[in-house]
This record gives sequence, C-alpha cells and structure tokens, in this order.
Amino acid sequence: GGGGRLRSSPRPLLGMAALVAALVSAWGSPGGVRAVPIEERNSADLIGKTYVFGDIKHKVTIYVKVFTNSPFLACMDFARSHKELIDPKYSWIGPDGKSLKGQKYVNLTETGKLMVMGFKESMSGAYTCTLSHKIIDTTTQEEREILEAYHFMLYAYREADHAYRVFARFTTRECELAANSLFFEELKKILNNIISDLTCRIVESSCKCHSVRLPDQGLLHELFVSFQVSPFAPGWKEVCHQAPHNCEDVTNMRVQEARDRIGEFFHKQTYALKRQFRIVPTIHYVDSSFSVIHVDSCQPGFGKNYITHTSCASCCVVCSPGTYSPNNQVTCQTCPKPQVKTYGATSC
Repeated sequence: GGGGRLRSSPRPLLGMAALVAALVSAWGSPGGVRAVPIEERNSADLIGKTYVFGDIKHKVTIYVKVFTNSPFLACMDFARSHKELIDPKYSWIGPDGKSLKGQKYVNLTETGKLMVMGFKESMSGAYTCTLSHKIIDTTTQEEREILEAYHFMLYAYREADHAYRVFARFTTRECELAANSLFFEELKKILNNIISDLTCRIVESSCKCHSVRLPDQGLLHELFVSFQVSPFAPGWKEVCHQAPHNCEDVTNMRVQEARDRIGEFFHKQTYALKRQFRIVPTIHYVDSSFSVIHVDSCQPGFGKNYITHTSCASCCVVCSPGTYSPNNQVTCQTCPKPQVKTYGATSC
C-alpha cells in the first residue's frame, strides 16, 4: 500500500488477496452471551434464598461480581441459627467504619441479614456485624447480655478478559526473500479486516524464518507466524457501555468469535491451495500448522492472585489497598510506598 518498490515477485501477495476475496463473504454474526457464576461457599438455602453464615472464630470471605447483589450475610453462625434468641439486636458496620443502617445500597432485614446491592470495587472490604442477645436464668430470672461479632470480607471480582495466541507456519523459498515481510504485513491486514466488525484486532505479532529439515523432503524454509487476537480494538469501550453489567461476558463472546473466524480462515487455506491455484504461491500455508492457546487478562484495578484468593483463582479480583493495576495485565502490582488505601486502584 505504500510507495516502496517490490524487490521480488508479487505472486505471494496476489495469491493471498485472491484467497481472501473468496473467504471474506463467509463470516457470520456473533453468537450468544455466556455467564459463569462463582460458587458461594459456607452457604445454606433457606426459604429459597441463599444466606452466608458468619463464623465467630474466622472471617468469611465472599467474592461478589461487580454490579450484582451480594448474597445475604447472616449475623450469626449456622449453629446459632438453630437456637432461641431473646431480644436480639444487630449492628452492621461497613468498610469505612460507619453504620450501614439506612444506607440506600444495602438491604438490611429485621433479622439482621445484610445484602449489598449493585456491588462496586469501592464496596470491597471488611463487613462486621455485632449480635447482642440476652440469656435469662430460668430460676432467678437474672438477665445477662451476650455480644458476638461476625466478620466478613467482601471482594469485587470480574470474569477474566480472554485473548488468544495464534501460531501458524508458511513455506517460503528462502529466509532472505524480501516478500516475506510484505507477506506478513498483508496477512495481518487481512486478518484485522476479518475481525474488525467485532472490535477485535491483531496485536503482539511476530514472524521469524527458520530452516526446517523434514524426513524425505530435505531442507525447507518456513515462516513461523505468531500473534494475539485482542478484544480491545478502538471502540470496545463503547460496546461495553451498551451492556455495562456484563462487559467482560460480551467482550469474551466477541473475541471467541474472532478466534473462530481466524481458525476457519487458516483451515480453509489447504482447500483453497489445492482447488483454486494451478501454481502454488511461493509463500503458502503449511497444512495443519495452525494452533491457538488461551490467554487471560484483567481490567485495570483488578488482578489474579492464586495464593490470596484461592477459592476464586480464575477470577480477576479487585486490587487490595497498597496494590494497583494500571492496565490489562493479569496481576496487581505492589506500590513501592503503599499510600493507596482504596480497593481497585489503577495507580499509586
């Protein structure tokens, strides 16, 4: 497309262009949305609702998907729920140390159960409930007040954003062929065009030429092509604004469709070379060399931690105070001088 001069035959590029013309019209539209719920632990189903009981000895950790409601948190343990309570009173304190009574973003029942609604990163942290009740001596009628504290740790999480690393090989006449780099640039343009309507794009691409010796074929020269299919092409945020509660689900659906289109493109190469060309182009696809691996990333302010968040190891969990994530990497970084006191920080 530039003003440069070709230093070798344009046949490889013409062959690829002709092949693409026959394939581009075959692509379909994206499929449905898939949501993956996270397992809720230490819970019991009572009257059709899920409650997570407290533990007087340990903090109970719960992961809540952003923009959804938390399960009900019961201000008692499972054993206490089966015993009589006299004059029970419940006092809930949020991560900021203030009472949750009367807050618009919580559903607080008269029996002390708490639901946090429309969960956001900033709502992450420690939630504490103090249960007070009386014990009355049956003989003396003496009253004694009992206080019990239950601690919960709530973390916002998102599903990981998916990307795919693609590998393929192409036979070429020699490694020093000037058309090799031109071919690679043209290949990327073609693939980007195939997935552009999905707001996906090709990133982190590479093309290296190697000499390959195969049994009974002698020495061949092949281009080892690698690139990543990313769902973050310009315009992806606008697509997410249309479904903010399921942004990563929509994004993952789009990039999966992009992966499938690219896979179909490569799988059709062999058929096209056998049926559509009398003379095989100088640079052509190596049959069955296509492969793909899954790559996860997290949105800014979130990351994975297999040690801290064992029960949500596949999730992108909100970065804890003192850590941050400025980009779409998969881990939260530690601030050199921990001044960040909020959850979900994107900078120090």
